[in-house]
Amino acid sequence: MASAGSVFSSLHTSFRGASPGSRPPSGRPPSTSRGPGRNPARLILVLALLLFAGAALRDGFDRWIDATLLPPHLAETSVEVRDRSGALLRAYPVADGLWRLAPQPGGVDPAYLAMLLHYEDKRFWRHKGVDPLAMIRAAGQALRTGRHVSGGSTLTMQVARLLEDGGTGAWAGKLRQIRVALALERRLDKARILDLYLTHAPYGGNLEGLRAASLAWFGKEPRRLTPAEAALLVALPQSPEARRPDRHPEAARRARDRVLARMEAQGVLPAEAAQSARLAALPARMRPFPRLAAHLADRVRAGDPAARRHDLTLDAGLQARLETLLAEAAEAAGPQISAALMVADHQSGEILAAIGSPGYDNGARQGFVDMTQALRSPGSTLKPLIYGLAFDQGLAHPETLIHDGPVAFGRYAPRNFDGRYRGDIRLREALQLSLNVPVVKLTDALGPARVMAALQRAGTAPALDGPPGLAIALGGIGISLQDMVQLYAALAAGGQGPVLRAEQAAETQAGARVLSEVAAWQVGDILAGLAPPPGAPPGVLAYKTGTSYGHRDAWAIGWDGRHVIGVWMGRADGTPVPGAFGGDLAAPVLFAAFGRLKPRFDPLPPPPPATLIVAGADLPPPLQRFRARGAAFDSGADAPRIAFPPDGARLAGRDALTVKLSGGAAPFTLIANGRPLALGQRLREFDIPQPGPGFATLVVVDAAGRSDRVTIRLE
Repeated sequence: MASAGSVFSSLHTSFRGASPGSRPPSGRPPSTSRGPGRNPARLILVLALLLFAGAALRDGFDRWIDATLLPPHLAETSVEVRDRSGALLRAYPVADGLWRLAPQPGGVDPAYLAMLLHYEDKRFWRHKGVDPLAMIRAAGQALRTGRHVSGGSTLTMQVARLLEDGGTGAWAGKLRQIRVALALERRLDKARILDLYLTHAPYGGNLEGLRAASLAWFGKEPRRLTPAEAALLVALPQSPEARRPDRHPEAARRARDRVLARMEAQGVLPAEAAQSARLAALPARMRPFPRLAAHLADRVRAGDPAARRHDLTLDAGLQARLETLLAEAAEAAGPQISAALMVADHQSGEILAAIGSPGYDNGARQGFVDMTQALRSPGSTLKPLIYGLAFDQGLAHPETLIHDGPVAFGRYAPRNFDGRYRGDIRLREALQLSLNVPVVKLTDALGPARVMAALQRAGTAPALDGPPGLAIALGGIGISLQDMVQLYAALAAGGQGPVLRAEQAAETQAGARVLSEVAAWQVGDILAGLAPPPGAPPGVLAYKTGTSYGHRDAWAIGWDGRHVIGVWMGRADGTPVPGAFGGDLAAPVLFAAFGRLKPRFDPLPPPPPATLIVAGADLPPPLQRFRARGAAFDSGADAPRIAFPPDGARLAGRDALTVKLSGGAAPFTLIANGRPLALGQRLREFDIPQPGPGFATLVVVDAAGRSDRVTIRLE
């Protein structure tokens, strides 16, 4: 390929002839005229040289731009925790302490963008990174006035300066900005460049980016801004410290009003809107960034530290209302009282609010401790589960009589909280009065291990030193508020609720069955009969209160037809709080929380069709009065036995299930999953309606109150 020098030589020869002294073929002497009309060859040569030089200059310029090393433009942005609708719950500053939030699609007010582009860079969408017209205009204004009137920098040039954190005064710095701006335009599209400006523009203090500025100065996302707010946010990045409205309000006002005046002159704002915006007050201080559900946000961030955004099932508005409620309740309870609250939808499993303490930074209340996760004694709040298990196992019915009196189990002699005994009392009333002796008797009949197994099936993780004993019925274990809400969600959902979840990405999972639908309804029906706190409506919540030993923990947990809420109050360090009772301290907060959750309660469900609703006198004889463990589980030679189906059998589904009995004394009562299916039965072989697919527990009770049980699976 010929070099540039050889090409030039051949062109020169062809246009000028063989030698300077040679004559033209006509024999006339050469013309001395230098006009282009007299020597077109020379004009062609000049034009060719200019084109060649321009092309070479252009190619060299392109190579110079393409070789530009761009500064990093994937800067770290704040980790954000958002609620179910995308509202910001909490943000974390980046490593250098700056608040720098990534722009969100569709998250910027179009009116602000129009102001920004008209004020800073009218031809942003048309130029290639540098706007020569703007630079000429700025230079002319400076020459005429002797001072800086307007800048010639495009938004792309400003992005280049922000990414490199460079100055604008020196020619070398300006040239570098031009080079980086041109390179940015070649490698990124306009929308991405605008996003970089909206991410990195400074707005005073440790604020970078439009979203951080809008939240700090106006307490809201920049989706909808007033003209006054938009104008201030356009003006601030030009001189962020000198125009801070909290420190230099007059400078901020003048800068904002200049933007408004230009927008009015250019027809971006109507005169009336601009005039009204000039009268708007400036923000007097920076607002704190949202820090809702602070403890939960910390947990999800720690669980996935690489994620820049976490989307939760919480409702930001509800979370804020309940945080205020809990802070007020703790303040009224005492200077060192902490509290925690959790709200969940027991149909979907979504956690809607989670408050770990009355104040995240409150040192006196040890607010840094997340009391939704702390292990505490549940007091009497486990009693509903134990009653439900007794109903399920055929040991009792809500109308069964039980004797409340002095009793001893070896060295363990439980007493009621008030030291009084009621004698014979229905189980319904015993649970409503939260008596200790009856529930310990039920636990002894069930076996503590069965209660612990039910807790684990419910999805909880109770803490216990050593094997379980009868004291678990009165709160002798450690369990968290979240686990208690999980347990009560299962009771509320008919004995089998979903696994609670706080992250939207998590799939809804059904929990294991804890109680039969009938037993769960019976427990809820009893708890709905509790008297509410003064001023609260009756019969709308199934709820239970609890107070742990030494008044260390005050609980209230309850549900309606859709939601379950748990409240804990006490001291985070476990110090006793004399006089603190769940009914007095936590129950009013529970009802108030439901009031802030929704305008009206969802109705509790009706009884399942299989529910036995009769007076105590109409119960089968074995269920009319509770018998102690020895009577209910007599294993003597003549005790009743379920000969068929055998324990652990798997049977194909049919319309009826054949039951065969041996031993015992007629008449017999056959109970399936807490539902009496055969009363006064004198035959030892009979059919009962199939209980339904899945696991079923069959219990037979004879005339002497002795029983046997098997668990089978129907397919």
